Amino acid sequence: MTGPPTDRTPTQRRRSRGFESFRAALESRLGIDQRALGAFRIALGVLLLADLALLRLPGLDTFYTDAGVFPRSTLLEAYPMVGRVSIHALSGAAWFQAVLFALAGGFALLLLVGYRTRLAALGSLVLFASLHARNPHLVNGGDTILLSFLLFGLFLPLEARWSLEARRQPDPHGRRVCSIATAAILIHFVAIYVTNAVLKFQSGPWMNGTAVQQIFQLNQYLTLLGPALSAYPTVLAATNWLWTAVLTAGALLLVATGWRRIALVAAFVATHLGMAATMRLGVFPFIMTAGLLLFLPPGVWDRLERLLVAFDLENRLGARSAGDGDDAPANTVEDDAPSRPGRGRRLVVSGLVACLLLSSLLWQAAGIGVVDTPAVEGELDEAGWTFFAPTPPSAHSWYAIEGTLESGETVDIANAHHDRPPTAAETYPSTLWKRYGMELRYADQTQYESAAASLCERTDREVDSLTISLVEQPVDPDGPVGEPTVYERLEYDC
Repeated sequence: MTGPPTDRTPTQRRRSRGFESFRAALESRLGIDQRALGAFRIALGVLLLADLALLRLPGLDTFYTDAGVFPRSTLLEAYPMVGRVSIHALSGAAWFQAVLFALAGGFALLLLVGYRTRLAALGSLVLFASLHARNPHLVNGGDTILLSFLLFGLFLPLEARWSLEARRQPDPHGRRVCSIATAAILIHFVAIYVTNAVLKFQSGPWMNGTAVQQIFQLNQYLTLLGPALSAYPTVLAATNWLWTAVLTAGALLLVATGWRRIALVAAFVATHLGMAATMRLGVFPFIMTAGLLLFLPPGVWDRLERLLVAFDLENRLGARSAGDGDDAPANTVEDDAPSRPGRGRRLVVSGLVACLLLSSLLWQAAGIGVVDTPAVEGELDEAGWTFFAPTPPSAHSWYAIEGTLESGETVDIANAHHDRPPTAAETYPSTLWKRYGMELRYADQTQYESAAASLCERTDREVDSLTISLVEQPVDPDGPVGEPTVYERLEYDC
């Protein structure tokens, strides 16, 4: 028989305490509260539904069918590889697009309520990526970030809390998840801010405090409070320095804990909501706000749960799981899924997540010139990793479209003129039109012809021909500079 195990030596105890301290520090920085994952999942579902129903559905026929301004023939000529992988490009009929929109909405709803969550996240990822591939002109940074969150979300237990699945299969573990997947999505998110910060420091306008003033002279981006705020240069200069300072502190999101992390999250949320209130940026400010939920520590979610209890919403939302309680462990290292797969599968999944994170970091490194990646050069700004950096646009642009009737009379189709810059509200009728118009500025003749053919069919006037002109008004931080320049892009016989 062997005797009882001997006590550990002082050196072993010190090592054990050191390891436990390191693990706790790692969990507090790279772990994510299960309730944060649940709130993040709900936010993703809401944003997917809102983007689909409020932003894209009104433009279904105009931007996603063969009868619109960007038919499949034009897509395949301009983006042959992208066009071939888009499910939405299998048909140019409006009914086909409507079916895919409804299917995407169904997946987004399942993600929102947390039912078949991984399938819902995968379905949303595939259909929204396909939708963006159908018309790349309508994609901005918020869209690519949203897709990246769905991709990383496939490896996270998004269903662990506040979901239908959590009610059916309560999670018996602690409140915090710490895995390579949680570390990857947090690092990926912070890298977006770090990329922006580096580009700001490479920029003359951002470093002399005039970048935001110049951006607010670009009417095509302004909405809601934006036009009014553009009249206050002192406020805009202060915003320039405030946003630069907040971005510079972005890396601290991975370092700070407790109230310091809460304060950082609050600063970023405030700036993103300010963007949403002044500029046409689609889901960008909202998806970044959703990502910030992942950084909130357990104390914030404890208070939220107490509110849920007070309003008797706890059981309805599946807010509590078996094992949650006053004596539940606050920090637990979890796998990236509720069920523990075999060691081989865990290694494969971990390797895949690491590759995804490395790809993301390389893409962003290319945006700041650290890595030479010709394949993405020129695309990064539209992917949204740069956000008006290093140099903001120097011209406010719009389109003047004139139609010629049988009588020879010329009529204004777009309610815009060559010599008078339109107001922010008149520049483009919607966010999608703004994105499409900005992308079309330097497109080839074929894309202009497709747009003109659609406009001929849609106008309520019997026109014989259309003339499409791009008008650019140079601006500086103080406002318009000189006279607009007119570039005639196309004369088209209807």
